[in-house]
Amino acid sequence: MTASSPISQTVLDSLWDFTDPAASAERFRSAAADGELDDAAAAVLATQAARALGLQGRFDEGHAVLDEVAGASDPASERASDRPSAHVLARVALERGRLLRSAGQAEESVPFFTLAAREAAAAGAQFLALDALHMLALSDAGHEEEWAAEGLLVLAKAADDRTRRWGVSLHNNLAWHLHDSGRPAEALTEFEAALAAATAVGTAEQRFIGRWAVARCLRTLGRTDEARAIQQELAAERPDDEFVRAELAELAPASGEQPTIES
Repeated sequence: MTASSPISQTVLDSLWDFTDPAASAERFRSAAADGELDDAAAAVLATQAARALGLQGRFDEGHAVLDEVAGASDPASERASDRPSAHVLARVALERGRLLRSAGQAEESVPFFTLAAREAAAAGAQFLALDALHMLALSDAGHEEEWAAEGLLVLAKAADDRTRRWGVSLHNNLAWHLHDSGRPAEALTEFEAALAAATAVGTAEQRFIGRWAVARCLRTLGRTDEARAIQQELAAERPDDEFVRAELAELAPASGEQPTIES
């Protein structure tokens, strides 16, 4: 069963604009300062401000925000009310790990993602646990498939669509790991699973990327006609997409003729 969060993911989603992390950071700071929020909700909002700072490369500032959140309660207190909740501890550990990974310290991020997964499980927070497990699958070299498998086990118990959307990332990241490890046939299965998840519960952007990834894997497998057909469909939707154009160039006939949307 999924426990309630101090603040809903829907609210967090509404405050995020990953294309503008500076504006996002300001929104989270402003929301966290709302005096009507309880301490746990304000703490969660502050962790998202820290994440937004990390996306700007302001890692020290991000860590400082997390230090403040972690230090807001007395860790030595024996009273449960004086200690951060498992949910807040998971958020702090998760964003600490993301800051480290973004700063090029992937190995150092792993213990924090592991802690985040453990605290999220203790909190009964499926969404948060899946976030941590997907970050472990990206960061813990040599254990990508193990963490992805654990994430998929958690995902199988998820009921709400927003949590089930983690299937897109879990399958996609595993697919790229398999593809880049020279196992494209296995990768295609995972790319197709990612696209199926995106079709069921994902965003339009995830569906577009999912189709592109399937086509990219088909090219690796030598199934170029199928790959070209998909990329041409994508080009018709977004003629200026640089990744689609690059794939069409790779799939151009051997004569050197440049492909078009119609060809």
